[in-house]
Amino acid sequence: MLEIVIPETDLWNESNQTFIYVKEQTLRLEHSLVSLSKWESKWCKPFLTDKEKTTEETIDYIRCMTISQNVDPNVYKCINNKMMKEIFDYIQSPMTATTFSQKERKGSSREQITAELIYYWMIACNIPFECQKWHINRLLTLIRVCEIKNTPPKKMSKRELMSRNASLNAARRRQFNSKG
Repeated sequence: MLEIVIPETDLWNESNQTFIYVKEQTLRLEHSLVSLSKWESKWCKPFLTDKEKTTEETIDYIRCMTISQNVDPNVYKCINNKMMKEIFDYIQSPMTATTFSQKERKGSSREQITAELIYYWMIACNIPFECQKWHINRLLTLIRVCEIKNTPPKKMSKRELMSRNASLNAARRRQFNSKG
């Protein structure tokens, strides 16, 4: 969870020609499957893409990430660049110590990752729904670990099998001082 403190400030409302007072508020944010699902249901497009989001879409995602209660909607207009960088850093954070070797990495899939697909993966891996509130990167790492652990080991090629057997036979010959 990330906490961002929005200081009190005055905003100018162009349409009414008045000032709007915004009191200090702490936003508690969670980049989770729940927030992803809320955002995708509103915008009807996948969030986890390389496509740039508009400012409106980005601010709305921060709204979807907010778990604080009774937040003044004007608070989101007070988010500055420093706060935005902190939020983006939090979104990009892996939130886990697990890493994957090149061998375990999959090729780039053309499949668009949406909230429903992630829910499907959770069901397929028997991951409890409580995990939908985890940081999304941590949840995706758990799904990947489940996939790797549930994949049967790769069969050896004939060459690998013959090489392994030859080294085992050589070791046994040395161990028992025999010639074959």
